[in-house]
Amino acid sequence: MADIYRWHLAPDGLATRRQLRALGLRPGGQDVVAELHRPQRRGRAPLVAYLYRIEHARPVRPMTPGRAAALAAAMLARRTCPNCRTDVGYCIPRSLGMCVPCHDTPSSS
Repeated sequence: MADIYRWHLAPDGLATRRQLRALGLRPGGQDVVAELHRPQRRGRAPLVAYLYRIEHARPVRPMTPGRAAALAAAMLARRTCPNCRTDVGYCIPRSLGMCVPCHDTPSSS
């Protein structure tokens, strides 16, 4: 079982995924060593953050041309409206399923 700490009271040498990423690191397959718990406030669910040892973290893998191309293709797919097939310049909301102009235009059915 991982150690549990209250919010802002974790010891030095531990970091969340975001903190590791800001340092140019990744967990690198290590197990979670501790958890941070934020208390519940005003109806919000308690927040849990997992902590990893900084000394066991590995450097972030460099971006390769193949990974960059795959990421660009995935982002293009998220920006392309399935209805009008145009690149709308923003990620299409999943709740709409199409670009805003197509969603707001009444269908002629």
